[in-house]
Amino acid sequence: MAGSERTIVWFRRDLRIDDNPALAAAARDGTVLPVFIWCPVEYGQYYPGRCSRWWLKQSLAHLGKSLELLGCPLVVIRAERSTLAALLECVHLVGATRVVYNRLYDPISLVHDDKIKKELSACGLSVESFNGDLLYEPWDVYDVNGHAFTNFNMYWEKCMKLSVLSPSCAPSRLIPVPGIENVCSCTIDDLGLESSKDEESSNALLGRAWSPGWRNAEKMLVEFVSSGLLQYSKHGMKVDGTTTSLLSPYLHFGELSVRKVYQLVNMQLAKWENEGKSEAEDSVPLFLRSIGFREYSRYLCFNFPFTHERSLLGNLKHYPWLMDEGRFKSWRQGMTGYPLVDAGMRELWATGWIHNRIRVIVSSFAVKFLQIPWIWGMKYFWDVLLDADLESDILGWQYISGSLPDGHELSRLDDPEVQGQKYDPDGEYVRTWIPELARMPTEWIHRPWDAPSSILEVAGVELGFNYPKPIVELQTARECLDDAITTMWQLDTAEKLNELNGEVVEDNMNCTKSSNIPTVVLKKELSPTVSSFSQRVPDANGKDKLQSSEVKGPYKQIMQADVTNASDMEDTGSTANLQVSRKRFHSEGYLTQKADRNGACKVEDDTSVDSGTSISRPSKRAA
Repeated sequence: MAGSERTIVWFRRDLRIDDNPALAAAARDGTVLPVFIWCPVEYGQYYPGRCSRWWLKQSLAHLGKSLELLGCPLVVIRAERSTLAALLECVHLVGATRVVYNRLYDPISLVHDDKIKKELSACGLSVESFNGDLLYEPWDVYDVNGHAFTNFNMYWEKCMKLSVLSPSCAPSRLIPVPGIENVCSCTIDDLGLESSKDEESSNALLGRAWSPGWRNAEKMLVEFVSSGLLQYSKHGMKVDGTTTSLLSPYLHFGELSVRKVYQLVNMQLAKWENEGKSEAEDSVPLFLRSIGFREYSRYLCFNFPFTHERSLLGNLKHYPWLMDEGRFKSWRQGMTGYPLVDAGMRELWATGWIHNRIRVIVSSFAVKFLQIPWIWGMKYFWDVLLDADLESDILGWQYISGSLPDGHELSRLDDPEVQGQKYDPDGEYVRTWIPELARMPTEWIHRPWDAPSSILEVAGVELGFNYPKPIVELQTARECLDDAITTMWQLDTAEKLNELNGEVVEDNMNCTKSSNIPTVVLKKELSPTVSSFSQRVPDANGKDKLQSSEVKGPYKQIMQADVTNASDMEDTGSTANLQVSRKRFHSEGYLTQKADRNGACKVEDDTSVDSGTSISRPSKRAA
């Protein structure tokens, strides 16, 4: 009965008051118990990294103050057993009749939430979920045959024909449930989001550059739309300075409503069109396209829940990854000998953020040049990024490794030198993050190995001593990549031959690269699917926990594929520095920190725009 419900609002990645459908429904129908539950044991291998936990801590404090002003405190619980047990305890203590929450779409949350919903419903509770994260629900976008799209352009074209709900208003007042004082709420500090004094010290630096919290998110949005959006198409690809919206962490933690972003951007577009500002015709669609890639990442995860474990195309099933911990360490430390790659990795470690374009470059380098398992790179980025986002990472890594129908070809190899000249033509980005090269002339900044000895001497650079020589030569990387692709297709062919008991079907063998794209029929109900694969990633020392099949030859087969953040997802996964709101991190004080950072991680943003010069040959396949 309306007005008489006792509702638990289960907060997760929706840490805002404005346009929060679950909170609005609870406020409308009766009394409210807002709850945030932190259960570390449930995160497993996806336990958030230091920067991400710092952001969460600040955001929870901000949300708590906002709820207090509305008349209802935020109950914070550290659960030792499970989230479900904590929710049931809250239900018992306050006599709750309903639980509401906003949906998440990553493969792990889909399964987790489905289990909790069934258990709560079995206890006689009313359980309702809402869309607080997307413009378009995954089950509302499908082709004429009712199949899920596997091409972004086709998906986004269909989305543009659909209507978007307007943002809902924030409740003006919340009435706490009777008995709320019976629920034992811990402090945010008690959650243990900062696990050591060293973390607190490092995180203090983050606070100088970022301001988490839903009200701050709205300020950032307004500032970007008014002062950055119009020139977005012109400046969005510059890797130094403030060129992107910086909204990705706010969107990830749900401090900012994507519907509000969409609404405000379109209102501004209409205003510019009336004023005759032609720049808006390029910038606004490009920015909305980046929002679209965020949507698409959720769409893929919902329809293909196995994509956090293996590629959509199935083409990497037999790829002979090199489990080389030495190369992985050099990549993490920014010591590969390729300046643009190294600058990106050092900025990532120092600030928890890198530009979308740099994310593409460093992740592509790891997969193509070094042939490091992409799950290693994904997990490293997961541990380090402020805006670590599983769905976006899945899309990004699948895209960059040639695992999507419209992604990079697996055989594509981009030259870091050419990319540096294109995206950092003056070398300022490299000089900021690699002080060893600060005095290198612009002509040689992206290729110090070619510089005359006299130039190196004047610049104070001694290759192999204070800055490394290239970890692998471009031509060698090209040859190794070709050999790996050949091995992959040979193994793929051998498997299919074995399945056919020796009966060779030539047409099928010639089409292995384009086969194995699953067809998903979209349904009108949310029905998470449990993947048959368990989640397996390298441990903190980079050692693979997968039970990989032995392959004759120099490689081992590894059955994995996973995450990054987002092809062309340029802005929603970006977070640089705003001149007014945030100060840019400098290399001072950061680069003196210990360079060796062991641990697994995550990769984030990618972009479908070609980066630099592509050195590509047709993939070698077995006949």
